[in-house]
Amino acid sequence: MSIWRRRLAALGSALLPQDCLLCGSAADHGLLCRACGDDLPTPAGAGCPICAEASPGGICGACLKNAPHFDATYAAFTYSYPVDKLIQALKYQHRLAVAGYLAEALLAGPRPDGDMIIPLPLAARRLRQRGFNQAVEIARPLARALDLPLQLDGVGRPVDTPAQAMLPWRQRRRNVRHAFECGLDLTGRRLIVVDDVMTTGATLDEFARTLKAHGAARVTNWVAARVRR
Repeated sequence: MSIWRRRLAALGSALLPQDCLLCGSAADHGLLCRACGDDLPTPAGAGCPICAEASPGGICGACLKNAPHFDATYAAFTYSYPVDKLIQALKYQHRLAVAGYLAEALLAGPRPDGDMIIPLPLAARRLRQRGFNQAVEIARPLARALDLPLQLDGVGRPVDTPAQAMLPWRQRRRNVRHAFECGLDLTGRRLIVVDDVMTTGATLDEFARTLKAHGAARVTNWVAARVRR
């Protein structure tokens, strides 16, 4: 979608009242009505500072046993109903206004420190099918709000792996091994990686491994929703 089409869509949303995307009641000029917005599930209680999994005692056992390549994770929501419906509307119904809503939710919470924002890349075939990368659409307003460069070139996903959701948890790490490439010199850079959903963390871990192999000093995940076991 061109920048002008995105701006026109945003202008239309600002000028015309609309129905709540989730329940259909009046939402004035927002994506959701107040009741649905207030009811979205957020992480309850303390979470692991590295992977954002539930962990009242600080760093979780999984990260202590096998430390991932990323250093921290921030998530706005827990991935459950109705957040899953919002993200599915973004990815499969091209409701791009959802990306802006998710970005606003991320900005309302803790903001990670970094030098650059990098959306998690999509494989070329999936990008052609979908027509856009949802991580990029979420990352654009984040980069503007933090006044950070948005890095869209120099990183990619040349290996079109099977969808992680179709695989058992233990196979997901093997599935994404060597799936990413990087042609950037990231020496000493603190990177913020943006994605829509973090499930097991295997994909983000592999991407962080690739970025650190090219010199990144720190990698922080900034995700709209986190699946919690």
